[in-house]
Parts: sequence; structure tokens; C-alpha cells
Amino acid sequence: MLDIQKIRQDFPILNEVVHGKSLVYFDNAATTQKPLIVLEALANYYGHYNANIHRGIHFLAEKATSAFEATRHKIQIFLNAPRVEEIIFTYGTTDGINLVAQSFGRSFLKEGDEIIISTLEHHSNIVPWQMLCQEKGCVLRVIPINDAGELLMDEFEKMLSERTKLVSVVHVSNALGTINPVAEIVKKAHNVGAKVLIDGAQATSHIDIDVQALDCDFYVFSLHKLYGPTGMGVLYGKTEILEAMPPYRGGGEMIKEVTFEKTTYNELPYKFEAGTPNIADVVATKMAVDYVEELGKKAIADYEQELLVYGTDALSDIEGLQIVGTAKEKVSVLSFVMEGIHPQDIGVILDQQGIAVRTGHHCTQPLMKRLGLVGTSRASFAVYNTKEEIDKLVVGLERVKKMLG
Repeated sequence: MLDIQKIRQDFPILNEVVHGKSLVYFDNAATTQKPLIVLEALANYYGHYNANIHRGIHFLAEKATSAFEATRHKIQIFLNAPRVEEIIFTYGTTDGINLVAQSFGRSFLKEGDEIIISTLEHHSNIVPWQMLCQEKGCVLRVIPINDAGELLMDEFEKMLSERTKLVSVVHVSNALGTINPVAEIVKKAHNVGAKVLIDGAQATSHIDIDVQALDCDFYVFSLHKLYGPTGMGVLYGKTEILEAMPPYRGGGEMIKEVTFEKTTYNELPYKFEAGTPNIADVVATKMAVDYVEELGKKAIADYEQELLVYGTDALSDIEGLQIVGTAKEKVSVLSFVMEGIHPQDIGVILDQQGIAVRTGHHCTQPLMKRLGLVGTSRASFAVYNTKEEIDKLVVGLERVKKMLG
């Protein structure tokens, strides 16, 4: 059993007062709040051993390098990656997807090749592939969904052929909370020789990730959704694929030797990490992962599912409110609409009561079009949220109805 009140004490921002009300933070799918251990790690780095890494031989540089690379080892274990060199630091999920599109895609895809994504995708897992298709003459295909927000796997199987070269799908929908059957997707895609990228932005804070068990070729995620800093992400890739891919950016760190005639590139993972990296946030990332592991991923997931069930029941009792996204397998995300009330108006009135939710299309405009909606309001729960806060949300939504319904 998790001591939620004790956990809440680790997050100082939860003591903030918004419009005279105690903050209720239900926008965790956009970004989670940061525990003290992460905030202290950032201050400690800048206050005690701020230095550039890898190339320096002085004490501060060596200490910074050691802390930086310790995070890489921690992420390797967190993902159960076979080799530490397969962990590439990026600036976020979007950056990781773009790296694969620009390096792998531009090198190995050609006119007529097909890329498969799904209706549930965030724009970050749509636009880079559209850009690649425009440049290379590839064909983008989309897995449809049912009204509950679940992939139609029979339709996916029909799409697969020898022309399929890449499948790129979200592990967990940011808009609906749907958990996709990614292991099955990987297996079916590999059967036709396609590579698979999994967008794990929403999954890593809720689900145990084992890239060897999934057998995916790429896995990308952002740390700011895992109680870590913003501007910090990870790309996992299989060694043989990463070694075959050319660098995405040029500059320092990604080189072995430079002359005006020729440049020899560095080995993995540094080949893809040009320039001075986001050192402080990488260092603090280890603290975020340590924090999650200390609480226990299963304990977190079980508690969040308890919140999801409680919240689903509570919101379902509100007349005129419809929950959007009712997949059998989902994480602690509740998207909803209220009859006759615009999602933005819901968000504004809840904010006046100190309740932070996300409103709009959630960077999933094609999904909203499929559902026939302009957008939704979304409450997304994390380990520090409580049932009492959900009760406040219900009261807030009843006030919305009274004012606008």
C-alpha cells in the first residue's frame, strides 16, 4: 500500500493556491509534477559540479560525466535494453521520432514503401512521417479504431504486406488512455519484415516497459511525463539498426576525427548526440527513475487504476456528461464532453476552482475528427492524486452545468 499523503509531501507544487483554492492537478498526461529529489538534483548539479562532459579531464568535468552516464545505465535497466549503447538521449519523444524519420527513414525507405500509423496518434507521430512521405514518395496508411477507441487489429493485418517497411504506433493514447496491443503489433509487423517504432510518451509512467520482450526496433519517450525534467527524452534502438543509420545532426561529440576533407563519426550512442547535451536534466532524470522504482511500478499502476475506476463511476453519474474512450485496457485518463458546453469553457470554470485539466484536441486532431468532436476535456491522474480531489472535480463539473448547462 502506498502512503499517498506522504507521497504528496514530496511534490511542493501541490501546496500551491490557485484563485484562492488549493491546487488540484489533473493534467498529468501533459506533464507530471516533479518530486523534491529531482528539484534538488538540478540545484546540486548547477551549484556543485556544473561542467561540460566527456571531453574534460578536470574534477568537475569527470564528476558531471560520471553522473550523466549513470543515468544512461539507469535507463538501460529501466527499459531492459540489452546494451547501454542503445540508449540515445534526445530532447523528448518528438525529437526521438524525428531522429528515426530523418535518419532511418531517409536512408532506408524509398518510393512506394508503406508506413503504417494509427488513428490514435499524437501529431508528433503523424507529421514527421507525412514529411518523409512527401520527400521520398512513400505511402502513409492508418489503422482505424472502433467507437471505444480501440485499434481494429483485423484491419491492421490486412494492411501488412511486403511493401510495409515501418509501423509507428503509440503505446498508450494521450487523448483516450487506450493501451494498444503493441507486442502483437510488433510480431505481426516483423512477420512481413517491417521495423517498428513505439511511442511510449504516455506509457512509461503507467506500464512496465521491457523492450526485449516487446522486440520493438525503436522505443521513444519523454521524462517530463515520468516525474522528470522537461527537455529530456530517450530513444532506444536495436544496435544493428542504429549502427546502420547515419547521424541526424552534425557537430561536437558525434565525431571521432574531422578534417576539411572527411569526418569520421563516433560510436554509439554518441553518434546521435551532437553538441553539448541537456546535462543537468539528464542527471536529474536518474532521480526521477529512482523515485518511481522506489515506489514500485506495479503499486503505482494499481493505485492509478483505482483512481480511474473511482473517477469513471463518479463522472458517469453526472447527467449530460459522456466519457470519450472506453477501451477495455486503458490507463488513468478520463476524456469527456458535456452536452451543450464547449470543452474550453469547462476548463476555464474548473480553473477558477483551482482544478487543472486539459481541454481541446490534445494534439490528436485526426482522432477528434474520427470521433466527431471538436475536442474533449481531459482529467489524467498520477500517483499523488486522490479520490477527494476527484470529488472536487465532480463538484466543479456540477458548477459548470449550473452556470452553462
